Amino acid sequence: MIRSIRSAVFVFLLIPAIAAAQDFDKGLAAAKSGDYATALREWTPLADQGYARAQFNLGLMYSNGNGVPQDYAEAAKWYRLAADQGDAGAQFNLGLMYSNGNDVAQDFTEAAKWYRLAADQGNAGAQLNLGLLYSNGNGVEQDYAEAAKWYRLAADQGDAGAQFNLGLLYRNGNGVEQDYAEAVKWYRLAADQGDAGAQFNLGLMYSNGNGVVQDNAEAAKWYRMAADQGDAGAQLNLGLMYKSGNGVPQDYAEAVKRYLLAADQGDAGAQFNLGLMYSNGNGVPQDYVEAVKWYRLAADQGDAGAQLNLGLMYKNGKGVPQDYAEAVKWYRLAADQGNARAQFNLGLMYSNGNSVEQDYAEAVKWYRLAADQGDAIAQGNLGIMYALGQGVLQDNQTAHMWFNIAAANGDENGTGNRDIAAKMMTADSIVEAQRRARVCMASNYKDCD
Repeated sequence: MIRSIRSAVFVFLLIPAIAAAQDFDKGLAAAKSGDYATALREWTPLADQGYARAQFNLGLMYSNGNGVPQDYAEAAKWYRLAADQGDAGAQFNLGLMYSNGNDVAQDFTEAAKWYRLAADQGNAGAQLNLGLLYSNGNGVEQDYAEAAKWYRLAADQGDAGAQFNLGLLYRNGNGVEQDYAEAVKWYRLAADQGDAGAQFNLGLMYSNGNGVVQDNAEAAKWYRMAADQGDAGAQLNLGLMYKSGNGVPQDYAEAVKRYLLAADQGDAGAQFNLGLMYSNGNGVPQDYVEAVKWYRLAADQGDAGAQLNLGLMYKNGKGVPQDYAEAVKWYRLAADQGNARAQFNLGLMYSNGNSVEQDYAEAVKWYRLAADQGDAIAQGNLGIMYALGQGVLQDNQTAHMWFNIAAANGDENGTGNRDIAAKMMTADSIVEAQRRARVCMASNYKDCD
């Protein structure tokens, strides 16, 4: 995702006016030592005389509450006076105030105006933030090519945020031709400066072999750097690597540690995986109650895998009292997101009438959705429904087709059920069922009727 608007870096700078240099220097030395009262006393007369750098520095003091009560309106006043004289730092900071709505009405168009003035003078922060506005379409028409232009100007000055965002554009092919190698180049420049997002994304590139030779050990290195800075995505991915032993020695306890760090930040994937570790007793004592806790946290954020597993816990009474109605609720949430196993399990609940009225047609609906995703058991159960005429017209040929497909996908009952159906079919019907099975699988389950 695009990096958020950069915060101001407040630096007290010298003014060029020779006549006022001595007074300004007194203020600068005082500010550096923390004596903001003296700085205020020295700079205020200069600012009142129109010295842009003094006006800028007074704006900084009011923005930060240094020696004066924090007052964004007063800060904006001084920034504007300096900005109107062409001071790039003041233009940038005034843009920030409009971007963030600090005591001025939030106005991205006005922010873009001030960022552009500063950016045209080479201010890297303004170039980055102007690029962000073009990326997000805030205050300007969304234009990735224009965003890439401004990111590149800032990136060429060594701005890590711009390097990261330019890498994103190359990764996704937004505003530039998609180029993984170029994305890696920019991520690396930002990562080498300690940018956690770039370190994480560089890890992803090594994990997937995009723009670099696939290298799990290198991926783990970059994930670790980002994880050590608190990046939840990197903590999750590093945990996954420890769980599977990819790029690092397999270590369930270390995986749990990394999952927990991400889960405590609200990462749904980490919460789901932590639930799995407690369910299976990997790296922690098996604890279904704890597993349910983590599944629920992830499920409440919409994680389909966690919703499925929470449904299974209610179905089987593990960590919670057995409750078919609650199981159906969670299966349905996951099934509505396209989770094939949840669709299959929901079909079972309708087939058996568990907490829902028995409804074979509804069962067929859910089995078919899962079967169309390649779920072998759902394909086998769909065959049974056709063989028995439950929820559909009885049809041995269609039953044979689904049993055949289920067997090809590993359903251990598929072959036997197919052979039973074949005994009730003519030779021509069997040939047609076999043809239909081939067409269905070749179409990736798009042409199965």
